Amino acid sequence: MSASLPGSRELPASQYDLSTYMGRVRHNLGLTDPSTLLVGSTGLEQAKSLLTDYKQGKIPTMTPELWQAKKVVDSTLHPDTAEPVFLPFRMSAFVLTNLVVTAGMLQPGLGTAGTIAWQVVNQSLNVAINSANANKSSPLSWRKLGESYAMAVSVSCGVAVGLNKLVPRLKNLTPATRTTLTRLVPFAAVASAGFLNVLLMRGEEMRKGIDVFPVVAKKKADTTETKADVEGTSQQPQSLGRSKKAAQIAVGETACSRVFNSTPIMVIPPLVLVRLQAQQWLKQRPRLTVPVNLGLILVTSYAVLPLALAVFPQRQSISADKLESEFHGRGGEGGLVVFNRGI
Repeated sequence: MSASLPGSRELPASQYDLSTYMGRVRHNLGLTDPSTLLVGSTGLEQAKSLLTDYKQGKIPTMTPELWQAKKVVDSTLHPDTAEPVFLPFRMSAFVLTNLVVTAGMLQPGLGTAGTIAWQVVNQSLNVAINSANANKSSPLSWRKLGESYAMAVSVSCGVAVGLNKLVPRLKNLTPATRTTLTRLVPFAAVASAGFLNVLLMRGEEMRKGIDVFPVVAKKKADTTETKADVEGTSQQPQSLGRSKKAAQIAVGETACSRVFNSTPIMVIPPLVLVRLQAQQWLKQRPRLTVPVNLGLILVTSYAVLPLALAVFPQRQSISADKLESEFHGRGGEGGLVVFNRGI
């Protein structure tokens, strides 16, 4: 992340007010912007160099070019390790990589074997994304990673196969209702397994705790810096230790954000598609059904992802007195500590 770059000057956390929901939505629009995926290693180094110049006082104020550089850096580097997140697992690639899996799960006539195969692919992707974007204070061992992966796959496959077998047996429903429920099955499996996947893949954090840091007092703006320039904190203070309560908050909020993200995608495209299939133009072109469905999913996904990520701040603040007793009275400004929730 940009805070890890050399220089004593503070970088702004964002050009938007992260204490408000809409400010976080606008900020997350940048983090999920797929255009950042086109920036190669040379572009990343140029962005880091620009931000370093600002932090070292060579550039007096934030400019549109600097904000763009910060977006590139923040969407590419992990906030704990300052290392690039593998491209397919970044939040800016989240919609595109999931769309590939969704296209596979929506194929007609998959059967039990096909359903299980695509759920395995889906959970493999979830494991990779959750692991790549988790708080890195307490990483999973390879053994724990394997156990969590196996459990997540088992649950998702059980939900998907179970619902696929249940819906045809609901004889009292109209054909249209059964069709709608059938289309909701893949997304129901994605939502339930996605929630569990976060809990399993980040279970080590809850068992061992994550690093918490005292909130650093913000500098007052002077004649050369705007208010936005001084609201972030780039110089991370020394960790106060690892908190299990902070980890429970971080993992719980991230799991909920996955549900907030998947629920509209579960509901809106299938219902809209049922209405569209009643239209004559689509009846005459049945081969367009899958592309139309994928288009609906793509649009809904891009609209929903920033809204879901913004429900909770990525860098979460809490009173030190609400954590374990060892942290009481050790908070920074306002008695607060801060930790990386992960995405």
